[in-house]
Amino acid sequence: MSAPRAATATAAVRSPRRALATVVVIVFVDLLGFGVVIPILPFYVRSFGVSDVFIGLLAASYSLMQFGLAPVLGRVSDERGRRPVLMLSLAGSAVAWTVFGLAGEAEALLGVVGAVATLFCSRMLAGAMGGNIAAAQAYIADVTPRERRAGALGLVGASFALGFIFGPAIGGAFASDAVVSAADRLLPSFVPTTRFSLPSFAAAGLSLTSFLLAYLFLEEPERTRAAARGGTFVAQFREALSTPGLRDLVVAFFLVSLAFSGVQVMFIPFVADIYGYDASQAAALLTYVGVLGVVNQGVLVGRLSRRYDDRLLALVGAGVLALALAGIPGAPALGRALFGGLALASPLTPELAALLVVLACLSFGNGLLNVSLATLVSTSTGEETQGSAFGVTQGAASLGRTVGPPAMALLYAAVAVWSPFAVGAALVLPIVALLVRVARRPTTTTAG
Repeated sequence: MSAPRAATATAAVRSPRRALATVVVIVFVDLLGFGVVIPILPFYVRSFGVSDVFIGLLAASYSLMQFGLAPVLGRVSDERGRRPVLMLSLAGSAVAWTVFGLAGEAEALLGVVGAVATLFCSRMLAGAMGGNIAAAQAYIADVTPRERRAGALGLVGASFALGFIFGPAIGGAFASDAVVSAADRLLPSFVPTTRFSLPSFAAAGLSLTSFLLAYLFLEEPERTRAAARGGTFVAQFREALSTPGLRDLVVAFFLVSLAFSGVQVMFIPFVADIYGYDASQAAALLTYVGVLGVVNQGVLVGRLSRRYDDRLLALVGAGVLALALAGIPGAPALGRALFGGLALASPLTPELAALLVVLACLSFGNGLLNVSLATLVSTSTGEETQGSAFGVTQGAASLGRTVGPPAMALLYAAVAVWSPFAVGAALVLPIVALLVRVARRPTTTTAG
């Protein structure tokens, strides 16, 4: 990682607004494909008669491959260009989702072991291609002026939220009996048409659509490129951790992903056990958080960043996120204390009212912290190494997402239902200390 260089120019493209819009649409369509498969994945795994442990292992295999490959793809985007890396990762995702949909065919040929191996190969390939987010963030840093960068990076977060709002609904539609029956009549006989294969092929089609958008409309920005370098992803992490401007941010990305991903996984069992909610009610709460995420990251964070320093916003986001995580298990008692004497319209209860307030704080704190951290990464390295910097931080986040869910699940099962949320809040507190140290450093601006 090179040291930051004082500059304010951005990389040259003919139309920065169109370039930004194209990248955001590409990320949205790709994440929409990921969201399509969310409703079917647990049932797909169970259809082969294997333990639910494999659901978690599949998620871990994806994150581990992303941890190893995101820094590499980020470095390649610095050396070879953002556009080729984005196109490569999108094409790879299309292949991965196609293979994912063929696991049923693999079972017919090779048995359950072959089917499960096909699922793992698919998820590992998808994880290896997951560096497209780092390349997209680096592209945005290339073409966006410093004063608008937080708002632009926030649009990537908003596209994530939108993908997770609309993707599951589309996936549910493709898995419906009516669509499966229609596809069975219309598609050639060699195309598998099941409630598992069709959503997978739809996700592949969306990744392919993103690839075509990148091919047709994405312009490679003119910028200073890094010289070709060797070295493994371990060497890149070591280099990042030895760079004062990046070390604290890499650790912060790891901690926030460790805390948030684990709590995210255990939130569904929590509302089922404490509130008695079924899958549809829990999904409604997730949709509520997703909609707030779009507003927070797509609108609010950008406006705040134009008025306040990114280091201050990151500090505020970390503080709000820690309070919200700690407040989730206390929401029922808090609701009874604050809203118990009020006449609330059904189905809103005091306990639910408090939970909705806590989740709003959770969404705001997480959005503010993540976007501000990404902006700080972009201003902590030179324009020629933006991709490497984002690749390393995304890799650190992937490692957190690998460790967080199983660790928090163990706490939930072995200690108490409140323990994952308390530990998640505790994990955010060191981020506050790291950000205080970042805030004490002199402000720097970088090219790109």
